[in-house]
Amino acid sequence: MPDSTPKAGPRPPSSILVTGAAGNLGREVVTRLQAHGGHVRSLVRRPIGPRAGVESVVGDLTDPAVVREALVGVDAVFLIWPLLDPAPAHDLVVELTAAGPRVVYLSTTAIDDGTARQSDPIAQVHMDMEGLLHEAGLHPVVLRSDTLASNTRGWAPQLLAGDVVSGLDIARTAVVDERDVADAAATVLLARHDRLDPALHALTGPEVLSRADQVAHLGAALGRPLRFQALPADLARSKMLADGRPEPLVDALIAASVRRPESNRVTDHVERLTGRPAGAFAKWALDHVADFG
Repeated sequence: MPDSTPKAGPRPPSSILVTGAAGNLGREVVTRLQAHGGHVRSLVRRPIGPRAGVESVVGDLTDPAVVREALVGVDAVFLIWPLLDPAPAHDLVVELTAAGPRVVYLSTTAIDDGTARQSDPIAQVHMDMEGLLHEAGLHPVVLRSDTLASNTRGWAPQLLAGDVVSGLDIARTAVVDERDVADAAATVLLARHDRLDPALHALTGPEVLSRADQVAHLGAALGRPLRFQALPADLARSKMLADGRPEPLVDALIAASVRRPESNRVTDHVERLTGRPAGAFAKWALDHVADFG
């Protein structure tokens, strides 16, 4: 008599929503999920060019109707919160709770778990968002990322004009390659629930760098004598406002520059998640020479 017991078939591909999919990190996450056979849907604020195999939902993360549409049939969400205010995220959390996907939240290593009030608004909103997700019972996997190497792309206009990068100085930190963060995020998003331990990961690069160090590495990659010039907070503020940055963001960046303490923490969490060590900023610079000239 033939065995009629149902056989376990292959695990169906995961359906994953990536917020911030048009950004430096979001694009890398989408690429990696696609490479692993994930079904990817992106949530973007404005239309972007079509990407083969990726669905797009256009709208604001603070609009419950948009979020509800984006979450249909989704198994997991890669969440990047774009605002300095966590209050509008309450409606988002309601929709996430109703839909029930796994939530992977991108946070920051700048959080000090020993205090409720953080050094600056950027660290504070991330701490508040982590709390909001936990309090809702969503059991998020939190990826606390150090400073992303891709932030230095903002220096490209200055490097096209000369050999000096001027701007706010910040405390030294273990700058991390956004490709490593994307690899870690994809690993968690595609993993089985019973393999997600612990639920908090601190993703850093392999060495602690100042902004002057990063500029020096870029100079070595470009073959140019680059140098960093730290600007006083008031001059940096005027410059960023003139460049069109929103005033609340400018004030938050200045607060981070002035108040955020130096971090000498280097972890192996990238390697734990991806199976390979985090890449050095010098390698990132060599790989991205074309971005700077």
